[in-house]
Amino acid sequence: MTKVNRRLRVIENRPLSPDVFLLTLGSEQRLPDIKPGQFANILVENAPNVFLRRPFSIHDVDLAHNFIKFFIQKVGKGTEQLAKLKSGDGVEVVFPLGNGFSLKNDDVLLAGGGVGVAPLLYLAKILKQNGNDPTILIGGRSKKNIFRIEEYVKYGKVLVITEDGSLGEKGLITEHSIFQQQTFDQIYCCGPDAMMKAVGKLAMEKNIPCQVSLENTMACGFGACLCCVTKTVDGHLCVCTEGPVFDITKLIH
Repeated sequence: MTKVNRRLRVIENRPLSPDVFLLTLGSEQRLPDIKPGQFANILVENAPNVFLRRPFSIHDVDLAHNFIKFFIQKVGKGTEQLAKLKSGDGVEVVFPLGNGFSLKNDDVLLAGGGVGVAPLLYLAKILKQNGNDPTILIGGRSKKNIFRIEEYVKYGKVLVITEDGSLGEKGLITEHSIFQQQTFDQIYCCGPDAMMKAVGKLAMEKNIPCQVSLENTMACGFGACLCCVTKTVDGHLCVCTEGPVFDITKLIH
């Protein structure tokens, strides 16, 4: 699949909360083919203390306008600098990187937590375009950690669970009643590591195929820096080239 290093233009940088923002970038050229689950590495400019590119899941793609969107949480100097970008600014981006989700046109569940839900929107959109009607389960600590519901409902049935019960059901994502009410042919999962392990364990107990998107530090995106190596049944693999999407049965926890 074609990878490009392209200077994109900031179309919009919209804060969704004090710590989360939605970055929309536009390309003057046609965007390359992008699979749900792939990511991009963004160069952080005007930040002398930030040396490595920052990897982000591709949140959404608008081929009609050549827009690509990123759902980002401020966690350090790099993301804080990106949060300052203004409309019209230029950004150097390498994309699309990694392998995406293997699409199944069956009864599927998309499960995500926190800002880890980022790749699920584009996945849901493509599944919908392919004739699927996915169930989308989103979890968070509270309703303050649940974002963009109005977008997800365009592409499937959305369920919400929060640890404090402030929105949707109360509890952890694996405690949602949907797991007792319905079975699935495939689960796609992304989010905090502990959450993905819990969902993966539940999927294996129920004998449901499960694909997870890892969030290791993927600084180069080409398997050269070895920052993102993870342990699998096939040995130590670079998440940026062999993933970030893996079958849960291939990972060693």
